[in-house]
Amino acid sequence: MFKNESEVSIKNAETIIGPSIKVKGNFFGEGDIIVEGILEGEIKTSKNLLIGPKAIVHANIEANQAKISGEVHGNIHIKGYLELSSNAKINGDIQAAKISIEPGAVFNGLCTMGKKGEAETEK
Repeated sequence: MFKNESEVSIKNAETIIGPSIKVKGNFFGEGDIIVEGILEGEIKTSKNLLIGPKAIVHANIEANQAKISGEVHGNIHIKGYLELSSNAKINGDIQAAKISIEPGAVFNGLCTMGKKGEAETEK
C-alpha cells in the first residue's frame, strides 16, 4: 500500500468507508482499510490504513502502516511507519516504529517510537 513510505494505493484496499458514510462498529481485518467518512469504534488490521483529510475517527487504531490526514480521537499503535499529513489532528497516544509529522499537523498525546521494549533494554 505504501510506496516510498508515503504513497497510498486505493487499488489494494479491502475495506473503503466513503466520505458520505457514518459507521459505528469495530473493524478487524487482514487487508488495507481506507476511511474517508466518520467512524466510531475500533480499527485493527494486519495491513495498512489510510485516513483521508475529511475523515473523523473516534477509535483506537492498530495497523502495520498508516497515513493519517484527517481527525483521530483515540490511541494509535502502528508496527511500522506512521505518517501524519499537514491537516491531521490527533488526540491520543501514538506508538510507532517510525513516524513522520508534516508541519501543520496537530498532535496532543504521548508518543513512543521504536520497537516495543527497545528503549528499556538500552538502559
